Amino acid sequence: MEGGALFSRTPATLVLRDVAVGPEEPLEMLSPFVPPSVPDPELFLFEASVTSPDIPNTDRLLHADCNELEVLCEISRYSSKGLQDSSDQTFFMVSITVEELDFSISLILETLPVEKHQSTLMHNKLGLPLSQSGTLLTKAIFVVFSNTKSLSAPLRGNVVLDCGFKQQEVPLAHQVDVEWRLQHRGKGWKVLDLKTTLDDPEGVHADVNVERKDSSMNAGLVVREGNVSLTLPALKVSDEGTYICTVSIGHFHAQQVIQLHIIQPPHISLSEEKLMLKTPQTLKCFSRNYYPLDAQMEWLFVSPTATEPELFKDQGSLTSHRQHSDGTFSLSSHLVVPPAVPPGTKIICRVSHVGLDAPLDVSVLVETPKIDSYWWFLGFLIVTILFFYQVMK
Repeated sequence: MEGGALFSRTPATLVLRDVAVGPEEPLEMLSPFVPPSVPDPELFLFEASVTSPDIPNTDRLLHADCNELEVLCEISRYSSKGLQDSSDQTFFMVSITVEELDFSISLILETLPVEKHQSTLMHNKLGLPLSQSGTLLTKAIFVVFSNTKSLSAPLRGNVVLDCGFKQQEVPLAHQVDVEWRLQHRGKGWKVLDLKTTLDDPEGVHADVNVERKDSSMNAGLVVREGNVSLTLPALKVSDEGTYICTVSIGHFHAQQVIQLHIIQPPHISLSEEKLMLKTPQTLKCFSRNYYPLDAQMEWLFVSPTATEPELFKDQGSLTSHRQHSDGTFSLSSHLVVPPAVPPGTKIICRVSHVGLDAPLDVSVLVETPKIDSYWWFLGFLIVTILFFYQVMK
């Protein structure tokens, strides 16, 4: 960041030192970082110690590249009102995301002092002293993380949006501020904010402002564990969107973004429980109270001599989507069934929706109609033959 509107991107390298790994990860099997043999003051090469605070689940990054997972990493100069950079102390914001692993962290790095002498190499663009190996030495002082980037939850269900923070052993400030906001379709509003102090481990004196009814955080867990997760009960369609968890301590703040999708599968039914065809009859299929909007409906049939369903050539007509007061949708499809369809035929309405693990079928069986006369039976026989003739074509 050059200040104001000037912004440029350039390749950079971030080296995380002292990452905690489990016993199943022999250190001799891990490739060490080897800096350039000749230090280059043009390279953006950040070296960060992550022992205090430790970064949760950082070991997931060890094999991400080998497993062909995309690791997104961005580093930028961090500035805040009242926080002044100096030649000995500069701060950087780092964001690391691995979508496939639900791994996301935002951390603030502070530069470490480097003993300056005549041979000390200075970074050409940052103006900061480099180590003998040409790296910019830093340490992590604050991290905000989430183990969930996106999740789906049922309408009227409950959900917990995961978010947490850690800071260095010497607290950056005495007060912790947490804010949750929701953004959806170009609009944004506050869900909940909480202010508490580090000397209140039970959170009894926390100042909590709830905007979304019944949303909650555990103020005690905020202080004791750095757990700032948000609980949302009795979910509504209006709860869907992008949630932003922002944690502020002193001059520092960082955030995580979590997508919440509301899912409600449709209820499927037919207008008729049985079908006797003397004349063309309209069969209706109802798909009710689903969310989100996209739903597909199709008509199939299984003839008495077949085992697999076939699509009707005429797929009938669809009504317009109807939206209910709770935000869910309904849709119906109307199929005119000709009297040529023979008894024993199963007629199927199939509905596909993201809330269903697999397409859902409802069906009705065509039954033999009561024969009123010889001429009616003869006409029925002729129409049946014509129907099979059309199907065979």
